[in-house]
Amino acid sequence: MPTPTAPPPTPSGPAAVATSEAPASRAKNASVSVMRSRPWIAFAFLLPAMLLLSALVIYPILYSVFRSTLDASGSSFIGLGNYAEVFTDDDILTAFKNNIIWVIVVPSVCTALGLIFAVLTERVRWGTAFKLIIFMPMAISMLAAGIIFRLVYEQDPQQGVANAVWVGVHDTFADSSAWPGARPRPNADLAKSGKGDFTTKSSVSASDPANLALVGVPPKEVAGASQAKEATPGGGKVTGTVWLDFAPGGAGKPDVIDGKEKALEGIKVEAVKGGKVVGTAETAKDGTFSLPAAADGAKLRLPASNFAAPYNGIDWLGETLVTPSIIGSYIWMWAGFAMVLIAAGLAGVPRELLEAARVDGANEWQVFRKITVPVLAPVLGVVVVTLMINVLKIFDLVYIIAPSASQSEANVLALQLYLSSFGAGANQGVGSAIAVILLLLVLPVMVVNIRRLRRETRR
Repeated sequence: MPTPTAPPPTPSGPAAVATSEAPASRAKNASVSVMRSRPWIAFAFLLPAMLLLSALVIYPILYSVFRSTLDASGSSFIGLGNYAEVFTDDDILTAFKNNIIWVIVVPSVCTALGLIFAVLTERVRWGTAFKLIIFMPMAISMLAAGIIFRLVYEQDPQQGVANAVWVGVHDTFADSSAWPGARPRPNADLAKSGKGDFTTKSSVSASDPANLALVGVPPKEVAGASQAKEATPGGGKVTGTVWLDFAPGGAGKPDVIDGKEKALEGIKVEAVKGGKVVGTAETAKDGTFSLPAAADGAKLRLPASNFAAPYNGIDWLGETLVTPSIIGSYIWMWAGFAMVLIAAGLAGVPRELLEAARVDGANEWQVFRKITVPVLAPVLGVVVVTLMINVLKIFDLVYIIAPSASQSEANVLALQLYLSSFGAGANQGVGSAIAVILLLLVLPVMVVNIRRLRRETRR
């Protein structure tokens, strides 16, 4: 009977590792040798991308650099003349200043909000729904967002949401005027007495009711008002009526309370004697008022607060607030982007670290500051760098939201590039110079981003 032969020994230890790595190394060496022996294969695959990159990126950059050295017509070489104009023109310097504000404020605020949203929504049951709501603005184009916020920031509270809310809050804590725009007739007994007040020229008597006629109120504003009534003297008090001295069709007589004329309710009346207020009253629904006996012989004053124009909110798109307003609309769009990226990074944070810190006695703020934020630092860097590159190129929102009256105050480099190249007095030499400067500003940020990506690839 033949003796069975033992199988060959299986290599172990370093020999096993060398044996397992041999096929991989041989495959790698084979691919390298193929690439070296036939480099045209690699070139054939890269050629379409290289042609596209040259046509869409390299050639425009080189031509922009060349065009920035020519005059407006493009026929004469002026060297660095366009760059000198860029750094001396007031509008372009304003654009530089605004771009600095954008680069500092937007990435920091968006990243901070994204971090807060990402951390807090992990602790609530409806966190997914909240993230969806915050991220939804990213689905809207810049053009659509600009149109939306142009309406939001409308000055008229009847149209602009921002001022509708602001005016509503303001009017909750501050009294509005009773009849804005009302005024006495020319040559009437009432006359201006400074700061918008109206005061009678003659003194009043308790025996003779004081009729204070006003005009300037649109008929539709008093359509639901009560009919004006003649005041009745008595009790030693000073009485009178404040009414709209206008009858539909113009049939009424001046300074006479006619049957169809409307009362002006809620008007404050002051009795002034010797420079001091000796009595106050407010008109009733029928326009009548009654002052104490001390008002006998005094002059009547209607304070300016009765006729002041209603509070109309904030001029969001004025010269002062136009840039912060536009920045607010951009943050509304991009805070969701920051939140989603940070939330994805937060999902990869080892829970063991967090629990170990809590077991060691760290509170939630310490866990957040000393563990969560350091671990998320690479993700936060991605968000900040991406937003910095985006805001350096911001154009759409500024062009659409800022009205022409305040566009120069909201100006940024990308918008100035367009205005200089294609606006009134177009000078494509200056526009090209701005484009080159924008490229130089973006390049350092891109270099930092590329180095960060290479470091992460080596890990």
